Amino acid sequence: MPKQATPIRFEAKLHRPAEPRNATWTFLVLPQAASTKLPTRAMTSVEGTLGDAPFAATLEPDGQGSHWLKVPDKLREAAGVEAGDMVTLEIRPSEQQLESPVPKELRDALKAHPAAKATWDASTTVARRDWIAWMTQGKKAETRGKRLAAMMDMLEHGKKRVCCFDRSGIAGKNFSAPEAAE
Repeated sequence: MPKQATPIRFEAKLHRPAEPRNATWTFLVLPQAASTKLPTRAMTSVEGTLGDAPFAATLEPDGQGSHWLKVPDKLREAAGVEAGDMVTLEIRPSEQQLESPVPKELRDALKAHPAAKATWDASTTVARRDWIAWMTQGKKAETRGKRLAAMMDMLEHGKKRVCCFDRSGIAGKNFSAPEAAE
């Protein structure tokens, strides 16, 4: 039986994002001291509690060497907290990384490219998550489209991991926490 990681306990302020203006979800940024106890500066899956509400989620890098957590309405309501509240969390790294939702355009492209789909299916959860992040981090639709085409080509040629992708967002500035509405 694998050894369970030591829980990481901390408090953080729950924020509502500035964009989109009608967002109902909330988020929090982990304190640097809590984030440094995680195994990576990149996306990483955790499990734990927000207040007394259990959850499992993938933390995203904030581009500053820490992580942020998107708190869906259901979790926020289960914890009995609101935007602006200081919340208590206890987390630990998950033994298995969670799969990222696959965007529709990527699902469609994989259906149209069986060789790429075979490589995709043979890749690890973390590699698939990196591919999705690399593709979706493009700010313009044109950039995302070019990356999707390049992804299909690379996967069709057996490449299981995206190259030269800053998984922490520190050097490439490709990840950041949402801006808080104040």
